[in-house]
Amino acid sequence: MKAEDILSEIKKDYVLAKLKDGERIDGRKFDEFRKIEIHSGIIQKAEGSALVKLGNTQVVVGIKMQPGEPFPDTPDKGVIITNAELVPLASPTFEPGPPDEHSVELARVVDRGIRESEAIDLEKLCIEPGKKVWIIFIDIHAVDDDGNLMDASSIATISALLNTKVPASRFGLGEDFKLPIRDLPISVTSLIVGNKYLVDPSKDELSVGENTLTITTDKNDNIVAIQKSGGYMLSEELFYELLDVSARCARKIREDYLKIII
Repeated sequence: MKAEDILSEIKKDYVLAKLKDGERIDGRKFDEFRKIEIHSGIIQKAEGSALVKLGNTQVVVGIKMQPGEPFPDTPDKGVIITNAELVPLASPTFEPGPPDEHSVELARVVDRGIRESEAIDLEKLCIEPGKKVWIIFIDIHAVDDDGNLMDASSIATISALLNTKVPASRFGLGEDFKLPIRDLPISVTSLIVGNKYLVDPSKDELSVGENTLTITTDKNDNIVAIQKSGGYMLSEELFYELLDVSARCARKIREDYLKIII
């Protein structure tokens, strides 16, 4: 057995032993996030940007905008295009090359939360119906992965969007204006271990498996996206408990961190 495999087994046993005692390895409550830091406007050449630190996990999101053609089925609405990049620098498990299934999943879940919550008033990004609208490019970059890139990316994305100005003057389309944000979707990811759950799992906690449930809610506690990873069964009781916990955690993140940006 390789040294890293032995270390992984030791971490797994330690996490499970703590769980049996009703504790987490870092002393957090089961429904408690790690420390969150948000730094907005860190990329000068972007229309909006944010760096989020969730414990030791770090994600940077940059927003670029330009005029382009709308989708045929939404001729009077702006367009959102979301991409995620998991570079090898962030984790030894990430490999160079085209986006893998993890980066695709990350981008899709973040995109779905923004889109389904109608966080951006896309009608206000219409320049000429059927011909020209604003296209929003959301680029997510994992800088350091210590677990739960999903929620770090969710927080970083809405923080970057709140920091975004539409560069109308650059394209001769009038004065720049603030991106019309009308909701603040936040995802909350929980690691499922038997009949227990750990909100915002760290990388060491994820050594016991990757059975996770990500629930994204809007500012009114409505569920706008759910992503289940892993082949596990979830009891109805635990599912409804996770819905309540996720909405409560997301509400706290909005109140404690995003109001500062707004």
